[in-house]
Amino acid sequence: MFNDKIKGNLGFGCMRLSMIDNEVDKAEFNRMIDAFIEAGFNYFDTAHGYIGGKSEKAIRDCLSARYDREDFVLTNKLSFWCFDKEEDVLPFFENQLKLCGVEYFDYYLFHALNSKGYEKHIRCNSFEIVKNLKEQGKIKHIGISFHDSPAMLDKILTEQPYIEVVQLQINYLDYDDPTVQSKACYDVAVKHGKKVIVMEPVKGGALADVPEEAAKVLECLGEGSQASHALRFAASFPEVFMTLSGMGNMDMMNDNINTFKNLTPVTDEEIKIYDKVREIIRKVKQIPCTKCNYCADVCPENIPISELFDIYNKFIGAKSSYDDTKEKLLPYSEKVDSCIKCGKCESNCPQGIKIRDELERIKKMIND
Repeated sequence: MFNDKIKGNLGFGCMRLSMIDNEVDKAEFNRMIDAFIEAGFNYFDTAHGYIGGKSEKAIRDCLSARYDREDFVLTNKLSFWCFDKEEDVLPFFENQLKLCGVEYFDYYLFHALNSKGYEKHIRCNSFEIVKNLKEQGKIKHIGISFHDSPAMLDKILTEQPYIEVVQLQINYLDYDDPTVQSKACYDVAVKHGKKVIVMEPVKGGALADVPEEAAKVLECLGEGSQASHALRFAASFPEVFMTLSGMGNMDMMNDNINTFKNLTPVTDEEIKIYDKVREIIRKVKQIPCTKCNYCADVCPENIPISELFDIYNKFIGAKSSYDDTKEKLLPYSEKVDSCIKCGKCESNCPQGIKIRDELERIKKMIND
């Protein structure tokens, strides 16, 4: 492995930490970090926008302040929507180091890269700035987290050959999805000789709570939670060296640790089971939201889009009745009505969701 600091192949994604009164539950985060490291894992992943900027601070207080720097691997990201011009990039990076309480990042990724973001990074000279930071030792490895087409990924890796790792959304639902194209993007990364980090292996929790018919089919895979089956699929690709899981509590942590301590690659026969589950879930037609909240980051009306989609998806997946769903949506009525249909949310959505159309469906349910 090109980074011998890494222990294990399970990564702690710090996007969905447990909260109390809108603040990170640091006592729970401490317990999770301790259990994670004690189990033999040490890879942590954050970004400036995670939890409204609170993820980095929680990393500082609960990880960096409590463990020696050489005991953990930390990844952070350069989000193209967090700066406007070239002069902003370096101060932004330095602030991230301060917020995380570290002097360097093991991995630094160009965040949620797509054609729009790539153009901005080129315009703002971000790639040269990041390469210089690596030469200074403030970054050990350069990578990208990617949300676009295989052709766009091929273009980026051809033009920026020094990129070492590619973080991709890979799960059994998005494996051949025409928007995400997990397998096709993975193949491009492999063609360029890049190692792969998996993000969203459980698709924002959606694959940990699948429709009832799909759950019955998953039982054919034997013991284990629905989340464990999703993680196992994502981790089975040969060039995947790290699988991130956005764990929010100790139950998730323990389940994930148990999954990766006894991990075996999926077989050809098991892949057929995943294929059946995928087909069932697609027929249900839930909104493919992963609750990343990138839409909320740019919404001028501060509409809690992912919260609304989560409530609605439980109804679509037969996890909640019509009346119960409507009752849960009613408090959000004014927020839904406040949408000005500017489309900024859709431009920032990695899943390509037609958010304005989906909000109209929810609005109709509220007003019915």
